[in-house]
This record gives sequence, C-alpha cells and structure tokens, in this order.
Amino acid sequence: MKILIHSRNGALAEDFRVISKEKLETLVRFSIPIDEIKVEIKHEANPRFGKSSHEVSLTTHGSGPFMRAEGKGKNDLAAFDMAVEALELQLRKAHERAKDVGHDTLRNKAVND
Repeated sequence: MKILIHSRNGALAEDFRVISKEKLETLVRFSIPIDEIKVEIKHEANPRFGKSSHEVSLTTHGSGPFMRAEGKGKNDLAAFDMAVEALELQLRKAHERAKDVGHDTLRNKAVND
C-alpha cells in the first residue's frame, strides 16, 4: 500500500509521517484491496477556528471501494486519529458485507454431506 502525505499552509513534523504510516498499515487486516491512501493536512491560520484549526482528509484509491474520511482537531495527530477511526469504520463495514454468511438449513447440510 502506497501512502502519500500532503500538507497545506503549514509545516509537518517528521514524527507525524512515521506515526501515520504505522497506523495506516494496520488497516490491511480488513483484507479490502487498497492500492493507495492520500493523506491531506490543512492548517487554518484564523485563530477563531481554535479547536478545529487542523483538518485531515484520507482518500483511498485502488481496486476496492472508494472511501473518504475526514477529521478535525486541535493538532495534526488528533485530527488524524479521528479520520483513521472513520475510515476504519467504513473498512469494517465493507469487510462484513463481503463475508459469505452461508445460510444453509439443516436439510441442505444433510444433502451436501
């Protein structure tokens, strides 16, 4: 999985890149095909935005479903955590839908065995 990080209107800490890659690589456990994740960080200079001055949006690309998640917070990591949580929820739903439930009755099991 390829991870692209882009920052607008502000500098990005180097440890943010390491932390974000570690968290995004754990999303592989849902076995949904994702080729690329774009992480876009926007910093708002207006002090009136205080608690939501940092915005992170995650966008997936690949042969699997297209997904987008956003998060806002006081700093980059808080906003990133909210976005990852939203993306993880979407991936979990897609993973559950893809499962084969197999509603076999007892009669069908006896015939198939």
